Amino acid sequence: MGDSQYSFSLTTFSPSGKLVQIEHALTAVGSGQTSLGIKAANGVVIATEKKLPSILVDETSVQKIQSLTPNIGVVYSGMGPDFRVLVRKSRKQAQQYYRLYKETIPVTQLVRETAAVMQEFTQSGGVRPFGVSLLIAGYDDNGPQLYQVDPSGSYFSWKASAMGKNVSNAKTFLEKRYTEDMELDDAIHTAILTLKEGYEGQISANNIEIGVIRADREFNFNSSRDQGFLGRGGVSCPLTVYCLEQEKFPVHEACLMFLIGHLNIL
Repeated sequence: MGDSQYSFSLTTFSPSGKLVQIEHALTAVGSGQTSLGIKAANGVVIATEKKLPSILVDETSVQKIQSLTPNIGVVYSGMGPDFRVLVRKSRKQAQQYYRLYKETIPVTQLVRETAAVMQEFTQSGGVRPFGVSLLIAGYDDNGPQLYQVDPSGSYFSWKASAMGKNVSNAKTFLEKRYTEDMELDDAIHTAILTLKEGYEGQISANNIEIGVIRADREFNFNSSRDQGFLGRGGVSCPLTVYCLEQEKFPVHEACLMFLIGHLNIL
């Protein structure tokens, strides 16, 4: 017997030992826009494509990167509505932890709680698995951390990972570029190049999002509306991003998206 007759049952294993609805959820992730994360020696960067369904959509209303706590951020590939549900549940878990212990929740603890929610939706009747995979980036007493959580509820710690429709090419590119001693500025540069590698069309500040967390444990995510900060005088720019010609671009974290508009030099 094949697996097709089990495809409508979430809680019944097929003869091959699969929960077919989870396979379908992974298909939804694989058809989503490419997202990736890189853990550096002094921070973590997460990045994603942001393609709008129409030029009439207000781009500021679409955010694929969200903060869960001041020191933890998340990006997804898959179904946006499912992502918003998980963000709300994760924030609630973080708030409950803070009320009880009067300190921010550790990254691993929040990942475990989020994965438990996703796993519960693989064994309960009347629900379906979340059609989304998450990359959760954070910085706590254990240093920079990057986790990927899949629809089955499984999670792993990664040095660098990618997900979405261009996952194979993205992971191959990351394997070539990643080094153990990579600094955050190099990680940001690599993240941008990885997205550019498989992007269909011209990459610009309007179709990419980047989130960064450093040793100060403040997660910052940027959108195209932050471009203007680069042109303001007197802005302190502690972050430096290198192009392939080894030219240096001092860029404030709030102005990262301005760099995207100059990727033609790469």
